[in-house]
Amino acid sequence: MTDLVPLRRALISVSDKTGLIDLARALDGAGVELLSTGGSAKAIRDAGIPVRDVADVTGFPEMMDGRVKTLHPMVHGGLLALRDNDDHVAAMETHGIGAIDLLVVNLYPFEETVAKGADYDTCVENIDIGGPAMIRAAAKNHGFVTTVVDVEDYEELLGEIAANEGQTSHAFRQKMAQRAYARTGAYDAAVSTWMANALNKSAPRRRVVAGELAQSLRYGENPHQSAAFYVDGSDRPGVATAIQHQGKELSYNNINDTDAAFELACEFDPAAGPACAIIKHANPCGVARGATLVDAYRAAFDCDRTSAFGGIIALNHTLDKDTALEISNIFTEVVIAPDATQEAMEIFAAKKNLRLLTTGAMADPRQAAMTIRQVSGGYLVQDKDNGHIGIDDLQVVTKRAPTDAEMADLLFAWKVAKHVKSNAIVYVKDGATVGVGAGQMSRVDSCRIAARKAQDMAETLGLPVPLTQGSVVASDAFFPFADGLLTAAQAGATAVIQPGGSMRDADVIAAADDAGLAMVFTGMRHFRH
Repeated sequence: MTDLVPLRRALISVSDKTGLIDLARALDGAGVELLSTGGSAKAIRDAGIPVRDVADVTGFPEMMDGRVKTLHPMVHGGLLALRDNDDHVAAMETHGIGAIDLLVVNLYPFEETVAKGADYDTCVENIDIGGPAMIRAAAKNHGFVTTVVDVEDYEELLGEIAANEGQTSHAFRQKMAQRAYARTGAYDAAVSTWMANALNKSAPRRRVVAGELAQSLRYGENPHQSAAFYVDGSDRPGVATAIQHQGKELSYNNINDTDAAFELACEFDPAAGPACAIIKHANPCGVARGATLVDAYRAAFDCDRTSAFGGIIALNHTLDKDTALEISNIFTEVVIAPDATQEAMEIFAAKKNLRLLTTGAMADPRQAAMTIRQVSGGYLVQDKDNGHIGIDDLQVVTKRAPTDAEMADLLFAWKVAKHVKSNAIVYVKDGATVGVGAGQMSRVDSCRIAARKAQDMAETLGLPVPLTQGSVVASDAFFPFADGLLTAAQAGATAVIQPGGSMRDADVIAAADDAGLAMVFTGMRHFRH
């Protein structure tokens, strides 16, 4: 296997013309003959750089609206021929096939076309055929051919050529080949996913998931685990699309928790007022609305001040000076918000370990999306939990109906419970969580833990009664027995929201009536594992 291979002839066919002229000029200056197609050839020629049309090499013009131009032995023979194989060399000489040492191709903008909401036929027309075929051929023959598929690799290519006097190394060609196959794989994944959606196939026979590396992480959940962060190209506002204004790189756990915080904050429409969510280990430890953003933060913080230390804060309004000052009073890992004022950013600038992210907008919590979880030997794929209920969806099942104030808190608690690990119990009072029980094997234990934490916070705040006194409570799934509900009543809850659907619903309703509770059923559960 030859290590260094000189570049004598290159084929350039790109949809994205970014950097094209600079690349072509540099290759021409290095003595590389340029072949090109269509718009790429025109752009190069208009820049005064010598270029030969592929049609001149194949002897066939571009036809069928450009669908057929590079699918020809003169092209694929030049890419696939093994230069150290006598039979291949003889075939090239017999048929007049010239070797192609460098392929520069980027593909029709299929993903961008789909993202713009184009119709079916337009999407089909933006499925590239010749490009992937050439890329796969050149990458297979990386022993002799260099393949470049991303604009951001042009500079690296030119650096390689300069370092090796017009040649590329085998290691470089290998690296480029891997990137090339990853690109065609991601492209095919985008096409197959789009087509499955167009056909309303929720469970196609084969599903392919692709991502682009956004960040190599120092480690995963623990230091002995390697990790990386990939993005899927979605324009949904969130941690993947956010701008980081300060602080060190996000860790694996930071990214996971920041996503959890932001998705919870997105449940609260900014038009309905400021809201704040504080997350620790992917679970909410405080969520609140407020007349102002700083009021929302303070109320969320007062749910569990201990857990909030070193937590993640998500806001649904622009971070302002007052809120930034208040947040600065304790150590916080990450703050994510749609925007931040200059004053707020200047305040945070003094906190070098605090990361500030802005997303430009809040995400739509009802937007369709998919979640994927790996299990041994496979993947679990499901729709993202974007289920919502409103007041008209609730069924009052007790003798007493909730008051207007209780109903408002019940709906608030239900939004939060959706983002708490099961078994989830959430106590809410006056638009703020006052106790959260998460991830317990027994629902009654979640009720007890949440109530105990509320009692502890009341003592910290110097209050004579637990924070849960006069609260409402949400349960992400039904109460299988009345014990959990009665625990909540003993903690001071006056109203309950839960899915219903237990074989013992009648017993639970009777217990609620005996305790003077109001209870509503949602008919929808929010397990989160």
